Amino acid sequence: MALLTKKPKAAKAATPKAKAPAAQTKREIAKDPLQQMAKDHLWMHFARQSGMESGNGVPIITKGVGHHIFDSTGRKYIDGLSGLFVVNAGHGRKRLAEAAAKQAEELSFFPLWSYAHPSAIQLADRLADYAPGDLNRVFFSTGGGEAVETAFKLAKHYWKLQGHPMKTKVISRNIAYHGTPQGALAITGLPGMKAMFEPLVPGTHHVPNTNIYRAAEQGYMGEVTDELFGMWAANEIERMIEMEGADTVAAVFLEPVQNAGGCFPPQHNYFKRVREICDKHNVLLVSDEVICAFGRIGEMFACNAFGYVPDMITCAKAMTSGYSPIGATIISDRIYEPFKHGQVSFPHGYTFGGHPVSAAVAMENLDIFEEEDLNGNVRRNAPAFKATLEKLKDIPIVGDVRGAGYFYGIELVKDQKTKETFNDDEAERLLRGFLSKALYEAGLYCRADDRGDPVVQLAPPLTIGQPEFDEIEQIMRDVLTRATNLL
Repeated sequence: MALLTKKPKAAKAATPKAKAPAAQTKREIAKDPLQQMAKDHLWMHFARQSGMESGNGVPIITKGVGHHIFDSTGRKYIDGLSGLFVVNAGHGRKRLAEAAAKQAEELSFFPLWSYAHPSAIQLADRLADYAPGDLNRVFFSTGGGEAVETAFKLAKHYWKLQGHPMKTKVISRNIAYHGTPQGALAITGLPGMKAMFEPLVPGTHHVPNTNIYRAAEQGYMGEVTDELFGMWAANEIERMIEMEGADTVAAVFLEPVQNAGGCFPPQHNYFKRVREICDKHNVLLVSDEVICAFGRIGEMFACNAFGYVPDMITCAKAMTSGYSPIGATIISDRIYEPFKHGQVSFPHGYTFGGHPVSAAVAMENLDIFEEEDLNGNVRRNAPAFKATLEKLKDIPIVGDVRGAGYFYGIELVKDQKTKETFNDDEAERLLRGFLSKALYEAGLYCRADDRGDPVVQLAPPLTIGQPEFDEIEQIMRDVLTRATNLL
């Protein structure tokens, strides 16, 4: 069934490209032992298992080099998502593998439970140097969800120590994703991801996000300018604090650029106002930088790019460029202070938090960032990346191109003028029925996401420049044009 009743004009065709090796046929999939093992035993994350069960198999990625990945058939793809916003320094960095091997040979594991080891100490020192203000204490975990869970628990514990035991509620934004542990999932603003796991941790509340393209749908009634909308969106946080009672609100959790829904950057005055609101009402501000830290926006921490100092930063993913798992919650001296005295402890931790191998890899990865000036590369090239992607606006299905740094979302619409979006069935056919497969077959690994309005997300390694931007744009143009012509 067509998604549109009227067929729009097609955009210019993309430049023909050399054909990649053919994808596996169903017969070949059936004979592939890896595919059979996957079908029999592997439960993939956030994925429908029916694809494997139907005999269609699953893409099996076997190798990465620079900004390219290769599958088990030898097909080559641009990694337009850095794995999952992770491989910021690019694939195949031998020195990161060597750093892991060297550390594993010297000390393969030891916990941070009343003990320490050099690589965790050195990494904590380095992260504190990168962090703004008085964020000087680092609590390690193994991933982003755990870092958010840590911040949530720490905020509640801190306020109890300060004599405010009722300050337990948290505020985050609509559609925002903050992780899958029970606490982090409660903070997440995606009802469809939460319903099957209820009841969740109580006391989480959600406010509008910074998607100015959908200002009216979020309840904004005024003139749509960056300054006015940004102030309104920030003031909605204050309205929620006042409605719930400041004496019951522990923290506000915000991503610098919100991921879910398609890369919503903040308005220029947004975080300045949020910081004022949190200070006024004695509420902690947590900057969830699991995606945005380590160069995605052109700074080690994106709060530095947007000019605010939070009380905590959560980070993970690109700290090691994905070569080994790690996460961290970076904490201000103010929050740490009551834990310095007497018999007080924070009864929380993870067996593999601050793992020696992961911490050593992170140190080497950050050396690469500094030696190759990857943050500078993003800052210098971000305007060109944006301009190249904005060329796609001449395709009728493209409604908005938004983001910051090397982190962009392309929202797809039925009508550019009215911004009419697709219903659930239409989005299903567009994203899962066509775009995801077509983009991958065309040689681009990225993300077609329907957790808000339909978007395609791009977050490539920080090493690329204009030639790669052009290649990505041409693939996107070809596939989005074909999608338009199918409607």
